[in-house]
Amino acid sequence: MSGAQRNPCGTAAAVQESARVIRVAVPVPLDRLFDYSLPADSPTPVIGSRVQVPFSGRQLLGFCTAVNPPDAHGRLKAVNRVLDQDNFLGPQLWALGQWLADYYQYPLGEVLATLLPNAARSVRPLPATSSEHWQLTGTQPVTLTRARKQQQLLQRITDLGGHVSTAALLEEGYSKAVLKGLQAKGLIVRTTRPPLRSSMQGSVIPPTLNPEQQQALETLLAHRQGFAPTLLNGITGSGKTEVYLRLIEAVIAAGQQVLVLVPEIALTPQTLSRFEARFGTADVIHSGITDRARLVAWLKAQRGELNILIGTRSAVLTPFSNLGLIVVDEEHDASFKQQEGLRYSARDVAVKRAAMLKIPLLLGSATPSFESLHNATTGRYRMLNLTHRAGTAVLPEFHLLDLRGRNLDRGLADDLIRVMRRHLDTGNQVLVFLNRRGFAPALLCGHCSWRAECPSCERPLTMHRSPPALICHHCGRRERLTQSCPKCGHVDLIPVGQGTQRTEQVLIEHFPEIPVYRVDRDTIRSRARLEAQLAAIHEGKPAILIGTQMLAKGHHFPNVTLVAVLNADGGFLSPDFRAPERTAQLIIQVAGRAGRAERPGEVYIQTYQPENTLLTALLAQGYQGFAEQELISRKAQHLPPFYPIALLRCESGSADAAREWLLRAKSLLPTSVEAYGPAPCIIPRVADRLRFQILVLAEDRARLHAGLRQLKALPPTPANIRFAIDIDPYDTF
Repeated sequence: MSGAQRNPCGTAAAVQESARVIRVAVPVPLDRLFDYSLPADSPTPVIGSRVQVPFSGRQLLGFCTAVNPPDAHGRLKAVNRVLDQDNFLGPQLWALGQWLADYYQYPLGEVLATLLPNAARSVRPLPATSSEHWQLTGTQPVTLTRARKQQQLLQRITDLGGHVSTAALLEEGYSKAVLKGLQAKGLIVRTTRPPLRSSMQGSVIPPTLNPEQQQALETLLAHRQGFAPTLLNGITGSGKTEVYLRLIEAVIAAGQQVLVLVPEIALTPQTLSRFEARFGTADVIHSGITDRARLVAWLKAQRGELNILIGTRSAVLTPFSNLGLIVVDEEHDASFKQQEGLRYSARDVAVKRAAMLKIPLLLGSATPSFESLHNATTGRYRMLNLTHRAGTAVLPEFHLLDLRGRNLDRGLADDLIRVMRRHLDTGNQVLVFLNRRGFAPALLCGHCSWRAECPSCERPLTMHRSPPALICHHCGRRERLTQSCPKCGHVDLIPVGQGTQRTEQVLIEHFPEIPVYRVDRDTIRSRARLEAQLAAIHEGKPAILIGTQMLAKGHHFPNVTLVAVLNADGGFLSPDFRAPERTAQLIIQVAGRAGRAERPGEVYIQTYQPENTLLTALLAQGYQGFAEQELISRKAQHLPPFYPIALLRCESGSADAAREWLLRAKSLLPTSVEAYGPAPCIIPRVADRLRFQILVLAEDRARLHAGLRQLKALPPTPANIRFAIDIDPYDTF
C-alpha cells in the first residue's frame, strides 16, 4: 500500500515544475492510494486538487494527496485531467477528511468523495454563487445636487447597509446607467462576493429572556473564544432556540459564520422560517434539495458568502471560510448517525471540527444522549440547565393507561377516546404518537394462518392502505396488496397490529368532524407538502395530529394540549442496549409538544406493563433520574459511554462465508481488545443476505482504535461479502 502524505494543503508555487508523478486517493473500497503520471502538457496539481484518472476501465474523480512521492512506482497510467489549481476542499476540510478516514477506519478516497456534493463529482465547471453586487467605497462626495437620481441611489445603498445586489436595485426601479455614474465617481465598487454583514434585520422582535435563559446566554458569550463545548440541557419548551439565536447574533456581529445542525428534514422549514424571521436570510443543506442547490450552498459557505447554514447530518461536512460557531439541536437524535458507507456521527464530527477550529460548540437537548451527559459529568463539557418553560407554560401532567384486560378499538382504549373528545370539545388540538408507519405491521389469513412475508428478509411485510401495497421496511421490497390468501384462496385476511394509517382511519371514524393530519415518511414527500400540513395545524383550530417520531422532534404546536402515546412497551423490551434510552427520549420529546403555551397539557401513555421499572422511573424521576439509573447499569455491563465499542458487520448470501470472514478478522485483533462473536444480527437476514457481527470492546478509545487498525491486514473483501467497521454504533440491529 502506498503511503499517504499528511500535509493538509499545498500551493502551486511550492511545487517544482518538473513534478511528473502524483499520488491519488480514488473513491473505491480499497484502503490504499494510487500513483499516476502527469502528461507533459498537464498543469501540476497541488495537494487537494481534484483530478480525473483512469481506474479499472472507468474514469474516476480523485484527489491529489502527494506530488512526486519518493516511493512512486514506474510504468504508471496517466492523469486525464487536472481540475483545480488549488486545494478544492480547503485546508480545514482536507484535515477533517484525514481524521475521518483514520477515526472511522474508512478508505481515504471514499471519505474525500463523501465530502463532495454530488454536483461537484464531475468535470463540469462549478456554478457561480453570487450575482453582481455594489458596495460603498466610503468616499464622501462634495455635492451631487446636479445628479438627483445618483444622490437618491447613493442614499438607498446607504440605507441598505452599504451593500446591495444589482438585481435588487433594478427591481426597485433604478437603472444601470445611474449605477455606472456612481461607479465613475468612485462612490461605489462592483463586487461578486457579498461580505458577511455584522447585523441582519428580520421581522421579529426577540422575546424577553427569563433569568435562566439570560444566565445561560451570558455564560456562552463569556466563552466565545476557543474550543468551548457546552451542553444546553433544557426541558421541552424552555426556550433553548432563543438562546441559540441570541448567541448567533453575537457571532454574526463579529463577522463570522454559523452552522446549525438539525436531525430531520421535517424540522428544516420550521427552523429556517425562525431564522429568516430573525435574521432576514439563511441557507440550507439537506437531502431534500436538488444537487445543484446543495452545491451552491456548499460553495457559498466555502467562499464566505453566507452567514448561517442550517442543515441535517451531512451539513457538518461543509467547508467554511470563517466559521465561528456550531450548534447541534436535538443532539441526542439517532438521525445524526450515518448508517451506510462512511458511518460517521454528525454530532461527534461537529465536536472534532470545533476543536480543530478552536471555536465554541453548543449541543442542545431536552433529553441529552448518555454520551453527552457523561462528558458533562466528567468535565469535558460545560453543562447549562434550563429547568423552567419559557413564558407562562408549565410541564404537562402524565397518566398511565393500563391496557391489561381492556377491549381496544384498533389500538385505542375507550378512556383515551373520551379524553381526546374532552380536549377537542374545548377547542384544543391532540397529538397521537405511534412510531410505526403503514396500516398494519402484519397481514394474516384467518383460515390457514398464512402470513405475508418478505422472501428476501424473512420478516413480515407491512400492510399499507394509501397507496395499497405490502412493503418490507427493511429492504424496500414492494408487492401488490392481495385480496385473498395466496395459499388457500380465502378472503379472510386480517391486518394485525397498528400503524399510523390504521390509527388515522379509526380516528376519522370517531371524530368525523375534526381534521386529522398524518405526518410520517409516507405523507411528507416534499417540503411543500410538509409546510402545507404545518400551516394547517398552526391555524389553531381543533385538530388531531397523528405521526411517528417526525412529530416528536422540536416542533412548536401551541394549541396541542393532549399527547397520546399508543405503544410505550416495545422499546423497553428490545434486546438492543440503547433501546431504553431511545424510548425514554421519544416519550419525553413527544410529551413536550403538549401545553407549550398558556394552556395546560396532559400526556396519556398506553401500556401493558404499568409496573415496568424503566417506565415508572422515567415518569417518577424525569429523564435526568432515568438516565442516572441507566448509566449505572451501563457502567456495570462495560457499555458506552464508559467503554468504547465497535461492530464488525458482515453480510453474504452464505452464512458460512460471512462467519468465516468475521473469524478471519477476529484472528487479527490483539489481546488488548475484547471481541464477542460472530453472532447473527438481531435482524439476521435482509435482502437475501445473511447478517453477522462481532462486538469489539476496549477499556479506552486508544486501545480500541489501535486494535481495529490491525484489520488493515485483511485482504480485499471478496465479491460475495460486504464487510463494514462501525465505530461507536448507534444500534446493534
